[in-house]
Amino acid sequence: MQVDSNEITPHEHTSNKIKMLPPQAEKKMRCWIRTRHLICSGHFFILETVEYTTVERFSECVESLGGSLISVEPINKIWMGAHRKVVLYQAKASLHTPHHTLKQYWIKYGGFYTRFDERC
Repeated sequence: MQVDSNEITPHEHTSNKIKMLPPQAEKKMRCWIRTRHLICSGHFFILETVEYTTVERFSECVESLGGSLISVEPINKIWMGAHRKVVLYQAKASLHTPHHTLKQYWIKYGGFYTRFDERC
């Protein structure tokens, strides 16, 4: 059996991950800003969430916009309901563009503390 050079083998198909486009990434990050999951602190964007898949999606968004994920840390355990504690993750990222539109969006619609901060 002869394989065409333009044909994708199953191994090649699974190794090529589809990247998130910048407009989609910015839209998702704006949503996190409005829901107070994402804040801006200096030159960094900080996301707090109880779902690790959200941290992975945040990493994809940041990379799509030309930035990089700096750290991910479990910072606390919080109560969800009366009988369950979950891990609260904090992801810190840097966008390399100093006057990025997301920072302006955060100034207009965001807050200084995430929804999980005890000061709120």
